[in-house]
Amino acid sequence: MRLQARPASFYAPPVPTLDLPTSSEKFVIDRDFLRSALRAMLLARILENKLSSLYKAGKIVGGVYLGRGQEAVSAVLGSALIRGTDVYCPLIRDQAGRSAFGESLLDCTRTYLGSVLGPMRGRDGNVHRGRPLEGFPAMISHLGAQLAVVTGMLFAKRLKGQLEGVVGATSIGDGATSTGAFHEALNLTAVERLPLVVLVANNQFAYSTPNSRQFACGDLVERARGYGFGGWSVDGTDLLACSTVIREAVRRAREGGGPQLIVAQLLRLAGHGEHDDAFYVPDALRNGHYGQDCIEVAIRQLVAKGIVSVDEIVGWQNQYAEEVQRAVAQAQQEPPPDPYREDWTALSTRFPISQ
Repeated sequence: MRLQARPASFYAPPVPTLDLPTSSEKFVIDRDFLRSALRAMLLARILENKLSSLYKAGKIVGGVYLGRGQEAVSAVLGSALIRGTDVYCPLIRDQAGRSAFGESLLDCTRTYLGSVLGPMRGRDGNVHRGRPLEGFPAMISHLGAQLAVVTGMLFAKRLKGQLEGVVGATSIGDGATSTGAFHEALNLTAVERLPLVVLVANNQFAYSTPNSRQFACGDLVERARGYGFGGWSVDGTDLLACSTVIREAVRRAREGGGPQLIVAQLLRLAGHGEHDDAFYVPDALRNGHYGQDCIEVAIRQLVAKGIVSVDEIVGWQNQYAEEVQRAVAQAQQEPPPDPYREDWTALSTRFPISQ
């Protein structure tokens, strides 16, 4: 039996919640922030296009999951956080957020290509990479499980007296909101009033399962009230809207306003992974509002407002293409782990607990 998606007419642009502006002309404009977010979006797209080519050429073992269509929400969240202070646990489509948060290209290419010099020392691949001691835990395949990790890191900081001014953030998809781990983590976070920001990228399908077969409420943001979270809904294709909403949610969490749940409505412009052709997405939805490329939308917005020029964008694209090529070439020349030399110890025994 093939489950049927809701008609395209169901996927109307979300109505902003709380006291947010309803016109893009009234969104908060921070030129430097928007330029930085756009640069992270462009870098992520160029990098992932290269990773897709490497996967199709048989150079990458395992899956490749693209953030195409999700770059705006991801880049804004990563840009709104402070590396070295905050905790950020990205999901599979958060390369833009990783770039904005300060992840190096080499950390990415070394992990995908199995270099022993990468952050995971060649023992794990693709999106399973991070630097936990720097507040940058690796993504967990069991969707929803990383919420508890970030909650635990925040609670640990509270016990150590180090939570003041800190925000923890993570991204999940609409499918993960149906897991027990999601419920347990949000419930504990709200009870403890931890400064957690949860960004739900509702790309309308949990792999191939449409929203209509996942939840009965009209919008996932309705769950925020039940958990005791601040609730926000935003159009994930609109960089200006994302910048205003996500930054405000992060600000409130940082200033003691409690945990925040943001639901971004969007559509992934690729399959679940590069192995998936996404045949189950209706053409009407692909050609509708959420079928817009958020990068193209962002470029139009920022050029129209004089925040960036077309020449600057072309220059950034050329620069990033060269940087990505160098990072790939370097990782390809580096050795994989040597099973006769690698001790394969767990992180808990390799690093002293005092760290």
